[in-house]
Amino acid sequence: MNDRMTLAPDAARQLATTTKTTPQMRGITPRYLLRALPWVDVESGVFRVNRRRTYVLGDDRLSTYQDGDTHRVIPGDLRELPYLREADDALLTELAAEFTTMTFDTGQVLADGGDMTDRLLVIVQGRAEKRARGRYGEDALLEVVGDGQFFDLDAWTRSAPMPYRVTALTPGTALCLDRAALARLGEGEPALRAAMDAYLASDGVLPGGEVPVDLSSGHSGEPDLPATYVDYEDEPREYHMNLAQTVLRVHTRVSDLYNGPIDQVRAQANLTAHALRERQEATLLNHPEYGLFNSVAPGQRVQARNGAPTPDDLDELLTRVWKQPSYFLAHPRTIAAFGRECTRRGVPPVIDTSFGSPLLTWRGVPLLPSDKVRFSGGAETGTTEILLMRVGEAEQGVVGLRPASVADEMEPGLSMRNMGVDKKGITSFLMTAYFNAAVLVEDALAVLQNVEVSRYHDYS
Repeated sequence: MNDRMTLAPDAARQLATTTKTTPQMRGITPRYLLRALPWVDVESGVFRVNRRRTYVLGDDRLSTYQDGDTHRVIPGDLRELPYLREADDALLTELAAEFTTMTFDTGQVLADGGDMTDRLLVIVQGRAEKRARGRYGEDALLEVVGDGQFFDLDAWTRSAPMPYRVTALTPGTALCLDRAALARLGEGEPALRAAMDAYLASDGVLPGGEVPVDLSSGHSGEPDLPATYVDYEDEPREYHMNLAQTVLRVHTRVSDLYNGPIDQVRAQANLTAHALRERQEATLLNHPEYGLFNSVAPGQRVQARNGAPTPDDLDELLTRVWKQPSYFLAHPRTIAAFGRECTRRGVPPVIDTSFGSPLLTWRGVPLLPSDKVRFSGGAETGTTEILLMRVGEAEQGVVGLRPASVADEMEPGLSMRNMGVDKKGITSFLMTAYFNAAVLVEDALAVLQNVEVSRYHDYS
């Protein structure tokens, strides 16, 4: 006997049903990149980007590695220097061994404008700024350089005066190559000497620029008109479909007996599709071959001057993608750091609604957050990047690629194929997402590098 006068809730619950949610997943994000990219349906599995012929250009970086306490240049990466592109490995190894290491402190002058350039400097770690005297005597900031960048190749090769002053913004390490080492190798290598002579004779050629089309304008009378044609790249880049793939397994006992009110196979497939799409976005950003962060042309890379992402830095990015910029893309912590810098300056960014969410904008361009943007050196104290892009095929921007159709398609570019039931009564489904992204013209992408997000300010 007990003193209870009504049926207990626990007992009553045995006769009641429950209202259930579909399975939730913490790893699902808005995936703004996939929503922002215009998608091109590729019929043949290969997407070719035809362009005008351009002058050859590398990535404007010399990669280094650490051998004990010594930093060294990777010999093969010396082919970034135009006249070393065809050099053999033995010559590059010999030249790489001539580099010496130097350290520098904040404020140290690494190269002074007007001095004869007798050494090529490669920054291993750190940041420096290039400054020159303006037309009216003012001090003009030209560029901020960082890890892997070198200066000044043209003045060093020609043994000419340094056209600007380089001052260290942070402590760091650099590798130096004396010009005498290059001259010594050139004397014994006729092919190298000829390549250097061709480089020295190429005044006015902008590396990475398009081969010009001869035109005339503003004439009077009946002059002879220039004849021309537009040349194309001999080997245009082709993008093949990449994929994210897995095998989903569901026991027939589960799908037969526990399939209501929520379809077990559908619930499993939905969560797996989300995981595939998350991997797809991460791959589109970070893949070493075609990831957007690794597809930025050398002239489209900007170094954060003070580390923290400032309005000035984003304005500099906008000068690189000034033709119809569409979106910034950055890690949420980076966007928060940018907001702090705006607050500190008293220029709060405008909030606008895009993709159904309130997003920060700068100069009218939305900042899309993505947790797939990586940090170099760890998320706590490392550095990250901010991407700016123009999107759309008509705008000669960035486009997403997916197959026009695939068998057993459950979403565009994502298929779910029944692989049958095995002897254990397990049904297997092959789930595959096919995708890629193409940059149609180099100036559709720009990146702000070496961005620090750990700086806070006292507003009291």
